[in-house]
Amino acid sequence: MVSILLATHGDFAEGIFMTGSMLFGEQENVAAVTLQPSEGPDDLRAKMLQAIDGFENKDEVLILVDLWGGTPFNQANFIINGHEDKWAIVAGLNAPMLITAYANRDDCESAHELAASILEDSRDGIKIYPKELEPADTTKAAAAPAAGPVGAIPPGTVLGDGHIKIKHARVDTRLLHGQVATNWSKAIAPDRIIVVSDNVSHDALRKQLIIEAAPPGIKAHVVPMKKMLEVVKDVRFGDTTAFLLFETPQDALEAIKGGVDIKSLNIGSMAHSQGKVAVNKVLSLDAKDVECFEELKKLGVKFDVRKVPADAPENMDKLIQAAKDGLGIK
Repeated sequence: MVSILLATHGDFAEGIFMTGSMLFGEQENVAAVTLQPSEGPDDLRAKMLQAIDGFENKDEVLILVDLWGGTPFNQANFIINGHEDKWAIVAGLNAPMLITAYANRDDCESAHELAASILEDSRDGIKIYPKELEPADTTKAAAAPAAGPVGAIPPGTVLGDGHIKIKHARVDTRLLHGQVATNWSKAIAPDRIIVVSDNVSHDALRKQLIIEAAPPGIKAHVVPMKKMLEVVKDVRFGDTTAFLLFETPQDALEAIKGGVDIKSLNIGSMAHSQGKVAVNKVLSLDAKDVECFEELKKLGVKFDVRKVPADAPENMDKLIQAAKDGLGIK
């Protein structure tokens, strides 16, 4: 696996390293070094060399720096001298760049390949909201129609085998956030992310923010439950692979009872509120949740309790029992 070194002015490297860990989980062979106001170029170079010396793989190293031409970049150039055939530097470090680097590490054998793979997402991650603030030429380019046929597909048109493919279904109070948009989307590779929620579908601002949060190349939709139950019967979605997001397990149960083919349900996070018992760091359940999960279990649904794909799954039966104990349910 390619080793990654983050080098920046001030504490930026350490901060974005923490951000990456929160969104993608802890990473091996990644280090962050900083240039402090009281330090000079030689101090930074010593830190960078020490960090690289601690990597298991010193043959393939990707150095991500904040500014082209800045001290971290210049020192990286000194360090890379003699290693140009294996090592690479990318300037303009931002969160999309780091997350894409993490996501692509398993697929890229070399630092050169990894460096090339992160540029598009790094650029696409720079957006302005409201959209009206974007320069006219940028907005126009973004709005340009894709090549190929456009327009609504006539009802009754059968695409693929006529059945939408549910590649993954997740319960997450936060719905589409960093871990979902990066980790899970990379692992699942869906065509569409569909948030199924009556509440969110009627909240224009929240709906728009979710659509804007979709990772590059994947469309995000927010639909009410009734629409989702129509989609699973619509033969026009036969070529679609979907990642479903539910705000509550009750929504997931309603979808399953309505005919949505979900055999495994990923339990990500359920926010704490009055009347709920925390059963781990990210899951809080009340009596209605316990009842819902037990009904889902009777329907044959399997539970995958993980925040990110790299996490080890937790035992849902034990978490439900912990909730019962905390709530005094026998």
